[in-house]
Amino acid sequence: MTTIDREQAPTPAEVTADASGRPLPLRAAVPLAVAAGLAMLAAFPPYGVWPLAPVGVAMLGAAAHRRRMRAGAGLGFLAGVALFAPMLEWTNLHTGYLPWLLLSLLQAGYLALLGAATAWVSPLADRWRTAWPVLTGLLWVGQEALRDRTPFGGFPWGRLAFSQDGSPLLPLAALGGAPLVTFAVALLGGLLLTLAWRPWRGPRPARAWRPVAATVAAVLAVAAAGLLVPTGVRGGGDQVTVAIVQGNVPRLGLDFNAQRQAVLNNHVDATLTLAGQVAAGAQRRPDLVVWPENSSDIDPLRNPGAGARISEAADAIGAPILVGAVLLGPGAGQVRNAGLLWRPGTGPDLEQLYTKRHPVPFAEYVPLRDIARRVSAEVDRVRSDFVPGTTPGVLRTGPAVLGDVICFEVAYDGIVRDTVTGGAQLLVVQTNNATFDAAEARQQLAMVRLRAVEHGRAALMASTVGVSGFVTPDGRVSGETGFNTAEVVVRQMRLGDGRTPATTVGVWPEVALSALTVAALLGAAGLRRRRG
Repeated sequence: MTTIDREQAPTPAEVTADASGRPLPLRAAVPLAVAAGLAMLAAFPPYGVWPLAPVGVAMLGAAAHRRRMRAGAGLGFLAGVALFAPMLEWTNLHTGYLPWLLLSLLQAGYLALLGAATAWVSPLADRWRTAWPVLTGLLWVGQEALRDRTPFGGFPWGRLAFSQDGSPLLPLAALGGAPLVTFAVALLGGLLLTLAWRPWRGPRPARAWRPVAATVAAVLAVAAAGLLVPTGVRGGGDQVTVAIVQGNVPRLGLDFNAQRQAVLNNHVDATLTLAGQVAAGAQRRPDLVVWPENSSDIDPLRNPGAGARISEAADAIGAPILVGAVLLGPGAGQVRNAGLLWRPGTGPDLEQLYTKRHPVPFAEYVPLRDIARRVSAEVDRVRSDFVPGTTPGVLRTGPAVLGDVICFEVAYDGIVRDTVTGGAQLLVVQTNNATFDAAEARQQLAMVRLRAVEHGRAALMASTVGVSGFVTPDGRVSGETGFNTAEVVVRQMRLGDGRTPATTVGVWPEVALSALTVAALLGAAGLRRRRG
């Protein structure tokens, strides 16, 4: 490689490097790592430029290739901060900067591990250049598998798969879920990296175009692979009419809970208005009404007034209402975040009750509270710890069997899958975005789109403030609502009963890919040892 004068800007040829065994110059690698994070950020909603996800993967791979592990980790961390700090900005809207900063840095730490691993496997990529794209895909799946589970159950926000809600790669979710989509995105990034890293050298100059053409063909093949995967409802075929009630809140922010009676009234009144439209023949009568998470933060099982208001709405509309309720107990100082079916005429159906299985640490419960309080007094805003449920959210309403998940649970593969294997015909995500913003809500809706395709189920997201909407089994959205508005949307949804390959194989694609990741890391260790 040509020696670079420290005062001279790197040329394009220097940025792509060559086969000399040297990494990119650090002054090129640092801005490239930052650009990688920003490119991946732009792939996610609300921007939605999904082709930039593999571009960002390629940039980070180029920055970390052939570096020492410490340098690779540093470059991965820079990319992680550029990705997660702006992506998770909605976490500081009402809680201050410290929780946002700590969460962003924690998530960036996983990309630091990815950068170190990328540097570690460089000898494998250099020795078997055709394996470089696969290595890239494996490392990304391995990183996400770890980040999705640690610490305190993990935080899967920002997975590459969730950036592809408008991409031709989305149908791959029906074969192997989010891990396979992530692998495909990162594989594309690895192909781009392989193509751009250095000029290809064939055995004769006349053949130098062959590996380039083969790589371009592989890029196009991976990008188009999803178009060959069938999506849609598996089995079933019956239709139900569902109404989403987005009642809105008096004001956004953490103190929305102080207005809990007003929030409940908003949802009751909107349902009564819908009932009037049905009676006048202006609207189809729904078979089911879905209210969002926190639509009744007054426990309707213990507060007669709250229960009476919900019964008024259910009786007027003549259909069961899935209520997002905060229920007291089972112990003193404990509460539950629940989806509770409320039937017309009879009231709450306690046999059709789902309690959120994955409460959010430091938001719905505080692990290590004494230690956490030393970091931020904001933890004491969580006065009562939410108790996790133990069973999947499979609710039998009569017209349909619902697969209910609450808020961030939609990001966790197993929690959604358990409802489908338990018999769910329709996926329902109850959420409350009153403490966040429209960007967070749209990122969540992108996850709902992936889940619909993954399991071949129609799905919906019902939010207190937006964004709410319906999703077809092939990932198309209809009836999308605005943010911080009161709206009611009614749609017919087709039920599904079969299973996609992704539902059938479950976690095993991720297990297999993660095992291959470990094998690649061990293989790089062996190659380094022989070289050393």
